[in-house]
Amino acid sequence: MTKQKVVVAMSGGVDSSVAAALLKEQGYDVTGMMLRLWSEPGKEESNRCCTPDAMAQARRVAGILDIPFYVIDAKDVFKETVVQYFLDGYARGETPNPCLMCNRQIRWTFLLNHALALGAEFMATGHYVRIRNSADGKRELLRAIDHAKDQSYVLHVLKQEQLKHALFPVGDYPKPEIRAIAEKFELPTATRKDSQDLCFLAGEDYRNFLQRNAAEMLKPGDIVTRDGETIGHHNGLANYTIGQRKGLGVASAVPLFVLSKQAANNALVVGTQDELGVSELMVRDVNWSVNGVPQAPFRADVKTRYTAKEVPALVSPVEGNQASVKFDAPVRDATAGQAAVFYQGDLLIGGGIIVH
Repeated sequence: MTKQKVVVAMSGGVDSSVAAALLKEQGYDVTGMMLRLWSEPGKEESNRCCTPDAMAQARRVAGILDIPFYVIDAKDVFKETVVQYFLDGYARGETPNPCLMCNRQIRWTFLLNHALALGAEFMATGHYVRIRNSADGKRELLRAIDHAKDQSYVLHVLKQEQLKHALFPVGDYPKPEIRAIAEKFELPTATRKDSQDLCFLAGEDYRNFLQRNAAEMLKPGDIVTRDGETIGHHNGLANYTIGQRKGLGVASAVPLFVLSKQAANNALVVGTQDELGVSELMVRDVNWSVNGVPQAPFRADVKTRYTAKEVPALVSPVEGNQASVKFDAPVRDATAGQAAVFYQGDLLIGGGIIVH
């Protein structure tokens, strides 16, 4: 019987290494692929996704597992899509999440196409998420067994044509068990630290990256209240986040928080804690991951950023690939440019980008 071919997207980390090991053990014909991503000139050693050390680790793992290993150059397409998406989001006064664009366009389009061209039936990553087949043959995305490590939020962008080729071997295990499996296979990545930073920032604060690559976004402007009164000056909208309290430089008898950013007139809107939070928001570019656009409003638990807790809400599909989300209670961490992702239990229903 011919083995099914799978390409594993390797990063030199423990999760993708164990994904490759588990699939080999399960009898798949496994090939490792690693992307060489764009870095700022002179910072190639610091891009955590593809440093020379990470590449060497991935190559070592492939050698131990006795699987072929290839490096694919994705520098140009990564810069044109992911980095530009990051810069464009801040230019609009948003707080973009480039990992969403990377998963949609780089991993699950660019790399998947390479995998399919190689004759693979599946592509696997080290994401903590699960997948199952529904009764009607659709592929459903589920949160990982280990909710503390769950990464389904950044994979809400996947469509059925991508999910039908997807495997996520580590989503069925808690993180400590993944490290134990790596040790069992004697993989050098077993004790390698996880990194949560954006890869192309090379461990730096995003503001430094913007200063070098889009300094025009950091021009000063007014700090205003909701009723339009100017009470101070900011040093560039991109330097602030929704809900921020410290570092505003405004004298006030009560604590003030960032409520919103108005890119059109370069104004930072601040207010009291009582004014912080939204009860309703709109979401654009919605991807309904399983059954297409729902025909009626539905109840869901909604996550408004990667580290946020899910909160109950009523989600209503809106024409033009949008959705309205009405929360049961106001939420404080909803930020334009981040994703709102909808769950029913562990099942991911869909999600899109927060507009306001």
